[in-house]
Amino acid sequence: MELYIDDADLKEICRLYELYPIDGVTTNPSILAKTGRNPVQVLKEIRSALGSEAVIFAQVIPTDVSGMVRDAHALVSLLGDRTVVKIPSIPEGFRAIRDLSAEGIRTCGTVVYTPLQAYLAAKSGAAYVAPYINRIDNMGFDGVGMVKKMQDILDLHEYDTKILAASFKNSQQALDLCTYGIKAATCAPSVIDGFVNNAAIDSAVRNFVADFLKVSNGKASVAELIG
Repeated sequence: MELYIDDADLKEICRLYELYPIDGVTTNPSILAKTGRNPVQVLKEIRSALGSEAVIFAQVIPTDVSGMVRDAHALVSLLGDRTVVKIPSIPEGFRAIRDLSAEGIRTCGTVVYTPLQAYLAAKSGAAYVAPYINRIDNMGFDGVGMVKKMQDILDLHEYDTKILAASFKNSQQALDLCTYGIKAATCAPSVIDGFVNNAAIDSAVRNFVADFLKVSNGKASVAELIG
C-alpha cells in the first residue's frame, strides 16, 4: 500500500519522510490554507524538500472544465511530472479527468463520498480516487465499509484506478483497509505515528537496552563494545 502524508507542514513532512517509507505528500486547498502562507510557495518548498521522485498531490481550484484543465497544467509545470492533480468528482470534473488523462496527466478524483462517484472517476481515467472516510462516517454511514465497496467495484470491472483512502481518524481504519488490499492511503502525521505508538513496543525496546547494559561494562552499543 502506498503511504502519503496528508499535511502541508514542512517540518512535519520532513520529520516523517526521514523516519518512515513515505511515497509522497497529499494536499488540498484547506490543508494549504492552514499554513497561513502563499499556497504556491508552500507547494514549491515541499517539492524542493522531497526531491523530484516524490509524488505530490495538489488540487485545482476552479469548478468549470476549462479552469480545471488550466490549473492542472499550471500545477504540473510548477511541481513536475511526479504530480497527481486532484479533481473534484463532480460532472465537470469527470470531463476534466478525461481530457487530462488523454494528455497523459495523472489525476485523482477527489471529494468522493459514494461508490458511484468512484466508478465514474475511474471510468473517466483517473489514476486515483480519494474517498473521505471520516467525513462519510460523520454523514451517518460506514466510511471503511463504503471504501471497501468502492474497491470491490474497481476490481469487478478491472479498472487500474487506485483508491487513495483519506480522512482517517485513527490507525485502526488504516489497518482495516490495508488488510483489505486498498492500494494507497494518505494520513495525517498523528495517524502515521499511531502505526507504532504503543507502550508495549517502547517497553520492550527499553528492556532490551537495559539487559544489554548489564553485561556490556556500560557500553551502550555493539559498536562501542567491539571497540
